[in-house]
Amino acid sequence: MMARQAGRTAGSQGGPPPTATLQSPAPQRSATTALPRRGQVLTTKVGLQMPAGAAYDEWEQAGRQLADVLDSSSWWLGDWLVYGKDHYSDRYQRGIRAAGLSYQTLRNYAWVARRFELSRRRPALSFQHHAELASLPTGEQDRWLDQAEHRRWSTKQLRGAIRAARQGGQRPRAGGDEPSGGLQFPCSRLQWWHKAAEQLGVDFEQWVTVTLDSAAASALKERDKRDKGEEHQESAWSEALTERTRPVAISA
Repeated sequence: MMARQAGRTAGSQGGPPPTATLQSPAPQRSATTALPRRGQVLTTKVGLQMPAGAAYDEWEQAGRQLADVLDSSSWWLGDWLVYGKDHYSDRYQRGIRAAGLSYQTLRNYAWVARRFELSRRRPALSFQHHAELASLPTGEQDRWLDQAEHRRWSTKQLRGAIRAARQGGQRPRAGGDEPSGGLQFPCSRLQWWHKAAEQLGVDFEQWVTVTLDSAAASALKERDKRDKGEEHQESAWSEALTERTRPVAISA
């Protein structure tokens, strides 16, 4: 069994963990007095204390629990930032600084958290499984999650299957489903765009819509301008040709 002492820890890997209550950390005790009881793994803010003579099974179980904690903390922190942005848009960055957390990391967590509402997260799969699929349309996300969960794919295996499907021009879909019309972009590019929207202080989807609308309007305006120019040129050539072919009276 793992106990927690002074310090922040997060929850279990692969999705929404069992409901837990985060309590204020107890005062930090000296490492010389924080001795684990027999059979108990003790976590502190600066380290981990294994019980003397721990059996292999106990050591392995502790590793699994620590991995669960690490992965669920990504979901928790992502959801925490989403809530802060939604409810304290003018103050949430101050909260991030006060907590001593990295905004860049939190922003990535929040992006994945927004792409997967709580009911769609798979406890059997890790946060990174979901992050691999975050840029895909919802229907494709669910189909890949189904396959990854059923076949017990690692993150690397999931990434390889997606790459193979793209190279083969295929997507996993249920019988009779139409191919998705969603656009595919590298995760790094999406994160770059999210950063641009964040710096402007606007919602990401709103930023994408406004940016694309502006680009489309500019392109169409340029095309209309070019078409009018071509029409004007054709008209000028037509007038010149008419002028050249017009009969000329020659006096005797």
